[in-house]
Amino acid sequence: MRTKRTTPRSGIARRTRLIAVTSGLVAAAAFTIPSANASDAQTFSASQLKSANSSVLKADVPGTAWVTDAKTGKVVVTVDSTVSKAEIAKIKRAAGTNAGALQIKYTPGKFNKLIKGGDAIYASSWRCSLGFNVKNSAGADYYVTAGHCTDGAGTWWSNSGHTTTLGSTAGSSFPTNDYGLVRYTNTTVAKSGTAGSVDITSAA
Repeated sequence: MRTKRTTPRSGIARRTRLIAVTSGLVAAAAFTIPSANASDAQTFSASQLKSANSSVLKADVPGTAWVTDAKTGKVVVTVDSTVSKAEIAKIKRAAGTNAGALQIKYTPGKFNKLIKGGDAIYASSWRCSLGFNVKNSAGADYYVTAGHCTDGAGTWWSNSGHTTTLGSTAGSSFPTNDYGLVRYTNTTVAKSGTAGSVDITSAA
């Protein structure tokens, strides 16, 4: 007569219990080991961000624009299609230990140094719009903007990061009138004679 086995072999049972215990330990470990990525995110002080910003300027790579983003704690460097991987590496080397503060963003096309009527211009604490570019009788370059913009303003920049200087206020009339004159000190910026689609040829 055959006897039917109704209980598992003791060896199999022990192995099954061992596997179950081991699996439980592995699962527990997975939940208790902290994430390295969550704890290793580096933050940078205001002075470190300022240093990283200055490093991008010193690297002097054409086709780049950058600004310090206080919300993210990063120096956002936008590079156009002409910037190579080697040039990006050069920027990071210039930043040294603060390279982690750089956030590289890519944009298609090519940056041009051009300023014209209607473009944004930036004082130390506010933004205005350029009216139009002019020359005096000696051929020096200026631009006209609103007097409420130039009133109290000294240096002007073409970007909010204050990395590209345009010039400084040469004259201002406000509130009696509302116009201001800024003399260019930056000779590398192309100065278009247009304001929108209108070509400005003279001013009274």
